Amino acid sequence: MNKLQLNKKTVAEIIFQVILNSLVFIFFAFDRRNPGIELHKFFFYFNYAVAALVINYVLLPKYFYKNRYFTFIIYALVIVGLVIFTEEAILEKIYYPDTRGRKFLGVMFNLMGTLPTLTVLVGFKFGWDALSNKRKVEELKSSVKESELNYLKSQINPHFLFNNLNNLYAHAVEESPKTPDIILELSDVLRYMLYECKADYVPLDKEIKQLKSYVNLSELQIEGRAKVNFKTQNITGSIRIAPLILIVFIENAFKHSASSLSDNIVIDINIEKTEEDQLRFHCQNTYSSTSNISSLKGGIGLSNVNKRLQLLYPQAHELTISEGNGEVYTVDLTIDLN
Repeated sequence: MNKLQLNKKTVAEIIFQVILNSLVFIFFAFDRRNPGIELHKFFFYFNYAVAALVINYVLLPKYFYKNRYFTFIIYALVIVGLVIFTEEAILEKIYYPDTRGRKFLGVMFNLMGTLPTLTVLVGFKFGWDALSNKRKVEELKSSVKESELNYLKSQINPHFLFNNLNNLYAHAVEESPKTPDIILELSDVLRYMLYECKADYVPLDKEIKQLKSYVNLSELQIEGRAKVNFKTQNITGSIRIAPLILIVFIENAFKHSASSLSDNIVIDINIEKTEEDQLRFHCQNTYSSTSNISSLKGGIGLSNVNKRLQLLYPQAHELTISEGNGEVYTVDLTIDLN
C-alpha cells in the first residue's frame, strides 16, 4: 500500500513537472514578432531546466529544507553561474555567433535573463512541496486524532462495565430477583457499545434508544429510590452524533444519586434537537452533600468525554457543569450536529 501511494505521488509529480516545463517553455520560446518556436530555443531552455531540476531535487531537500540556507545559497549561485557560462560560452557562440555571441554583456544583464525562468521553475516546485507537506501534516493530525478518539472510546466500555458489574455483584450476593433483568439490560447496552459504536458517528435516534436502555438498567439498580424523568423532543431525521457522549453524564447522575442516603432522588434528563440541528442535553440530579463522592467533577468518565468533545466538536459545543447549593448537580450540553 505504501509503495502504491509512493508511486501515485511520483507519477503525479512527474505529470506536474511535464506540464509546468511545457508551459514555461512556450512562454520562454515563443516570439510574437516572428510567430513560432525555433528549434535552438529548446537547447537554451534545456540549460535552465537542468539547473532547475538540480536545485529542486538536490539543493532544496538536502540543504534548504534542512535549514542550511547559507550552503543552499552558495550552491544555487554556483549553478546560476554555470547556466550563464553555458549560455554565453557555448550556446550563444553556436547559434548567435555574429550578435550575442560576440561579447559578454555583463553579469547583471545575464542575471536579468536567467533568474525569471529559474525562479518560476523553482518557485512552483517549492509551492508543490509546501502543499504536499501540508497534506502530510493534515494526514498526521487526522491519524493522531483518530488514534486518540479510538483510545478514549475504548476507555468507556471498561469504565461502564466496571461500574455495572459491581452493582450486578451486589444484587447477585443478595439473591435479588431483579438480577436476570439487570443482566439482560446490561447485555443490550454492551451489544450496542461493542458492535454499533465502531463508526465515528451513529444515528441520533439509535443513540437515544441506547440511552433509554441504560436508564432502565440504572433504575433497576437504584431499586425505586429515584424518580427518573426522561424526555426527548424532535428526535427525527437522519442527523448523526458521535456515540457514547451523553451516556457518561447520565451514568454520572445515577452514580452520584445512588451514593446518596436520601430516598427522594430525582433525576431529570431532557434531550432536544432544534430546527437548526443543535442538540440540547440537560441532565440534573439530586445528591447528598454528605455522600462519599469527594468530587463530582472527577473520574475518568467526565475527563474522557471532555477530551472527546474537544476533538469531535471543536468550537461547536458548549458544556456547563454546576453544583447548586450542594444538593443539585446539573449538566447542560449544546452541540452543533452540523
